[in-house]
Amino acid sequence: MCIRDRFLYGSIHSDLIINILCFIFKESKLKIVKYIILILVIFVISLFVLSRVPAIQDRVVTNVIKNVLSNPVSLPDDGLSALVCGSRSPLPSPGRAETCIIIKAGQNLYVVDIGDGSINNLRNWRIDLTPVKAVLFTHLHSDHISDLADLHLNTWVNNPTKTEKLKVYGPEGVEDVVNGFEDAYTLDYQFRNEHHGDKVAPINLAGYETFTIDLSNPIIIDDNGLKVTAFKVIHDPIEPALGFRFDYKGRSIVISGDTISTENTIKNSINADVLFHEAQANHIVKILENENKKIGNNLAAKIMADIVTYHTTPVEAAEIANQANVKHLVFYHLTPAPRNTLMERMFVRGVNDIRKEWTLSDDGTLVILPPNSEKIEITKIN
Repeated sequence: MCIRDRFLYGSIHSDLIINILCFIFKESKLKIVKYIILILVIFVISLFVLSRVPAIQDRVVTNVIKNVLSNPVSLPDDGLSALVCGSRSPLPSPGRAETCIIIKAGQNLYVVDIGDGSINNLRNWRIDLTPVKAVLFTHLHSDHISDLADLHLNTWVNNPTKTEKLKVYGPEGVEDVVNGFEDAYTLDYQFRNEHHGDKVAPINLAGYETFTIDLSNPIIIDDNGLKVTAFKVIHDPIEPALGFRFDYKGRSIVISGDTISTENTIKNSINADVLFHEAQANHIVKILENENKKIGNNLAAKIMADIVTYHTTPVEAAEIANQANVKHLVFYHLTPAPRNTLMERMFVRGVNDIRKEWTLSDDGTLVILPPNSEKIEITKIN
């Protein structure tokens, strides 16, 4: 009802006038709503019709492609930085690729592990992969090596600055793995070379140069101010499994690889700016084990029970970071990778009781360390 308190207006006549005005106002509002709906309907129909016109389709797609090609993601030009191109373990999680971290030191890129989906991330972000100097494998599990062929393709084809084959460093057995990729893709090299020619796909630069890491000489790269040191971690029965430390212009990043809590990780992380440490939430893994048992999936339950023996919990990783006097801790190779805010809170349960300076990584987490500085910038690209 639009009738107001009669005491305010003093008479029935006042009430009548007010009701008439309210009616007109309501009718006006209805007309406005009708006009808005009509305009929206016309707009939607116009879009539908125009989207079927070839010239309009071409114009829209051209603009989209132009925008994509003109806006690649650029990593910092100097200092040391790390981009998480894959944040999860083999357990699936929407929107996450398997393990991959790209290190940029100056103008050069180094890829630490290259799991499934990571190259798709890098290409979607339009990261220029032509400056990749080498791939470093922490160990030879499938979720750390499976996208090697696609990385090779993106560093080989259409790379006018390329002068050598892609270097691959890894633990004992890496030559067998790389030779397997070579055997599988030899015809691919040939087909692309025959199709595009040597300027686009030079056959003499296709393939890899492989280096087995000898821990008696742990400094595996010492080039233009960058020093990369390999160290042993414990991921039994995988032997050996490795971690890596990157030192450049007074900044340092350590990548643990897959491992349990070890003194060697602490030793090689002393005073590091950033430690990327794998993390497994065993209390969530236990839930997965129990629920698989309930539905009779005993083999999956056994896998869940097995994996708790060779990974590090978030709390343990935080303790490692504290003991090594690490400035910032980044959790990666997340098992199982959180799918929502609730799981994120469960995953890092207890970490804040140990330390405050930490980040739960996602695909696209970017760490930037300006040279000769104390600054640590954590951001994200997507």
